[in-house]
Amino acid sequence: MSVPADAPILTAKAMREAEAACAIQGTSLSELMELAGAAVADTAWRMAAGAPTLILCGPGNNGGDGYVAARQLAARGASVRVAALGDPTTGLAKAARASWSGPVEKLDGRLAPAPLIVDALFGVGLSRPIAGDLAAILGHFSDRRILAVDVPGGVDSDGIEDWIPPLPADVTLALGALKPAHLLLPTAPACGRVLLAPIGISASKTMRSLPKSQSHTPDATAHKFTRGMVLVFGGPMRGAAGLAAAAALRAGAGYVVLEGNAHAPFASIIAESDAKFGERLSDPRVGTVVIGPGYPAGDALLFDVEAALDSGKPLVLDAAAIDAALPRLSETPRKAILTPHEGEFGRAFPQAYGSKIDRAKAAAVRTQAVVIYKGADTIIAAPDGRVAAAWPGSPWLATAGTGDVLAGACGAMLARGGDAFDAAVAAVGWHIAQAARIGPGLVADDLIRD
Repeated sequence: MSVPADAPILTAKAMREAEAACAIQGTSLSELMELAGAAVADTAWRMAAGAPTLILCGPGNNGGDGYVAARQLAARGASVRVAALGDPTTGLAKAARASWSGPVEKLDGRLAPAPLIVDALFGVGLSRPIAGDLAAILGHFSDRRILAVDVPGGVDSDGIEDWIPPLPADVTLALGALKPAHLLLPTAPACGRVLLAPIGISASKTMRSLPKSQSHTPDATAHKFTRGMVLVFGGPMRGAAGLAAAAALRAGAGYVVLEGNAHAPFASIIAESDAKFGERLSDPRVGTVVIGPGYPAGDALLFDVEAALDSGKPLVLDAAAIDAALPRLSETPRKAILTPHEGEFGRAFPQAYGSKIDRAKAAAVRTQAVVIYKGADTIIAAPDGRVAAAWPGSPWLATAGTGDVLAGACGAMLARGGDAFDAAVAAVGWHIAQAARIGPGLVADDLIRD
């Protein structure tokens, strides 16, 4: 499972608007369909490797892409058949069907399969899941190689509905831009490997997939404080705050102070008692305050969160510290990153609805903070509408303490200065890259070791 890095993501509505803009600028919708069909044909040609191909065409424009692909494959000398649910219903699909000179079989239970099946049934904008007889028919092809056009048939491309396609894809060819369903659970695994076909539309990167992780190299004039000073407040669960502090160092911070009774895992971390709490918060060199790892809800946490908010410092808030800070977060604009997992997000933002992207965006607007909505399909959202989607992450991160490590990494990235959204994107990329380096058997402590 994979998706292209740093690629645009468009909802069905945004995709239609992008196509309409192309038409205004001189590229007709029929030309876009020709480009899309050519991309499908090229991908099918490589996947089939000379074996016969069966293209399943729906009644709309996704089916039109399939007819164009069939014509282009036949022109290459490929063995290609077409089966359809019925007659095309859009003008573009009718024209594409007319351009296909071969026979069109009926998509029913008697349809003979082929080594490669191209799913050009519905694409984006589907209003209901595939069920009943059609689902059963498609299930008969599940042992074949499957190429889905844009999204597998039966998927809500916007990722709002949790519809599972009856014919999961080995490869999905996204047309023009990625769609939310390519990067959100539960549909992302059903898309298999996602490829992106640039078909000439101009797609904004306001929403995008996670860029490739890049290391940050300090310049020749750097010293420990210019690289960023991070202050981590430890709670009763000493190990969690220690992980966060160590992660801040590993992710690039030049100086880390661990406040409270937590044990510092590295000698280079300055471990202090609460006696210097106020002094450290007023230190102008502190670039970020991290609070929440290992710190359960209670009066002590509320006191420390209030003090951190009063300091005006950039914040990374994790776990129970998110709830503690919510009443005041949007009152005074500041750089802040929140790192909730599913349960924490649900408690903090119970009224959020829509896809995971929609919910993360709403939480970011409400708090005026960057939100890292953690999970296998992590979403990073900024108050100004920017979104980065990190799929796939690493399944080995599903273990205790890895969220504390991410909070520390966010602290390091944010302490450098600059944009909080970019810091969050860099931290998530570093976190996933560390996990990929370690692989099976990962425990959180491994992420902070060299």
